[in-house]
Amino acid sequence: MAWNEPGGKGNPKDPWGNRGNNNGGNQPPDLDEVIRKLTDKFNRLLGGKPGNGNNGGDEGSIVGFLIVAAVIAVVLFVMNAFYTLDTQERGVVLQTGKFDRIEGEGLHMKIPVIEEVIIVNTTRVREAEIRESMLTEDENIVDVKLNVQYRVTDPAAFALRVENPELTLMDAAESALRHEVGSTAMDPILTTGRAVLADAVKIRLQDYLDRYETGITLTNVNIKDATPPAAVKEAFDDVQRAKQDKERTINDAEAYANSVVPEARGRAQRQLEEARAYKERVIARAQGEADRFSALLAEYKKAPLVTRERLYIDAVTQVYTTSSKVLVDVEGGNNMMYLPLDKLMQPVQAAARESGMTNSDISRLTDQVVNELRARQNSTSVRREGR
Repeated sequence: MAWNEPGGKGNPKDPWGNRGNNNGGNQPPDLDEVIRKLTDKFNRLLGGKPGNGNNGGDEGSIVGFLIVAAVIAVVLFVMNAFYTLDTQERGVVLQTGKFDRIEGEGLHMKIPVIEEVIIVNTTRVREAEIRESMLTEDENIVDVKLNVQYRVTDPAAFALRVENPELTLMDAAESALRHEVGSTAMDPILTTGRAVLADAVKIRLQDYLDRYETGITLTNVNIKDATPPAAVKEAFDDVQRAKQDKERTINDAEAYANSVVPEARGRAQRQLEEARAYKERVIARAQGEADRFSALLAEYKKAPLVTRERLYIDAVTQVYTTSSKVLVDVEGGNNMMYLPLDKLMQPVQAAARESGMTNSDISRLTDQVVNELRARQNSTSVRREGR
């Protein structure tokens, strides 16, 4: 049998405790009856007596209701009186609507109804973006997209000084951007001047926020995009390509000049060095010839005949060194000897190069060969005459 099925004087499974009362088996109990029973239980716990009759029941119901309401109020008070803040949050406490204090991380208590806490995150980096079409200094229109990153450094000012800090930031950012774009030509904004423009906007925007006492500190301001209007974008792209071609041509010319000029300077320096070396060589040779002549003059004064003979032999030797054919005429003889010096000197010069002989050594060797040939020729003539 189900607990709500009728039958008998009472149903033990009935959670309402109905035992065949006038409500019927299928009807829920009366709310006053429930309150009366709860009141009786609280009265027993407090040492009182359960109420009897209508008047006693009504008074007991009121007392029990007040007790239940008090318990609920205490529970709600405790639940609303304590709150927790983490390391990133700060609590701005208002007492009767007036700023009282700022609470840091940890467990804190407030007085419900009298005190109110506004929790503000002071470490999270927040972002805001705007994209607007603006007029430049040279009366051109550009579409600029600005990204602003910021943190809350003064939670009290952020929560109380301005009604809507984020909206104020957006309006101030647009105002600062329009001011800086209106003071700059179009080309720097679209090409290489974005960083300078972003720095100028950051300085001006931070000044606005400080004057408004928003409690916001900017961390980064970036010009994410800057483009000409769609109607003139193709013509602008042509201009930019022409500028790039110009820059590339200039760079190529500078690179060519940087490669040619140092090479020409090197050749000129080499020629100067060779000229200086030739000058020093000629001067040294002339000085040596002069010194040799002076020394030869001193020797000539001492022995003129020997010196004259030696000079003659040196002159002939010098002539022979440039000639490949030599005819030797011996005094007292009718024969003339032909000497192929070019053939004879080839092995001598090769041996001289291998042995490290100088020109003077070759000259002395030549003199010895000539003298030996003359001596042999003379001995041959003497033998013929003896016959």
